[in-house]
Amino acid sequence: MPELDVIHENKDFIVVNKAAGLISEKSPYEAVTVETQVFNHLLKQQRKPYLGIIHRLDRVTSGVLILAKKKSILVEFNNLFSSRKVQKTYLAIVKNKPAKNKGKLVNFLVKNNLEKRADIVPTKSKDSLNCSLSYVVIDKNDFGYLLEIKPKTGRFHQIRAQLANLGLPIIGDEKYGSDQKYLPLSICLHAWKITYENSSSKESHTFEAPLPNNDFWTFKSI
Repeated sequence: MPELDVIHENKDFIVVNKAAGLISEKSPYEAVTVETQVFNHLLKQQRKPYLGIIHRLDRVTSGVLILAKKKSILVEFNNLFSSRKVQKTYLAIVKNKPAKNKGKLVNFLVKNNLEKRADIVPTKSKDSLNCSLSYVVIDKNDFGYLLEIKPKTGRFHQIRAQLANLGLPIIGDEKYGSDQKYLPLSICLHAWKITYENSSSKESHTFEAPLPNNDFWTFKSI
């Protein structure tokens, strides 16, 4: 299993670069998770550390993950996320060239619990949720096209489902139609940056996760 990659740590929270293949929260069915990695890290500093899960990333996704070291900080970040004062920026690699170099996708999404995926549906229904994101093509290499993505909503699998609905499944994402092999338990989706405004100081903070270290992620622009 990959070692814990700490991006930033202070007395209030810790920011890590989650490895693809791990789930975010501890589970009785998983020997190693990001939560257990971070908890073991904190045990080296104090006997009974507090650890709060602020947000999550899919198992197959890598990138920035923030975890609270105090209950008050968990509440503060939860408020920032629920009021949409946190901007996430993702990077995705798709094999097919987008018809437009940039755009905004707005769809209706239904969570398919049976198949553990999200389905894009043509019309609004009682089970659907609106989802939107913006994207821009920022580079390309021999494997595909690099997209910078900023979700406006935080729906289950929305980036994966919305891009696939456009005919642009993320490389390695067989669940959403990719026919290109990637690494086990991974797809070419990386939570690159998180930006938020401190509620008291009003200062803007950004944390950035280094890209996965393999040939797929070799680009001239980043």
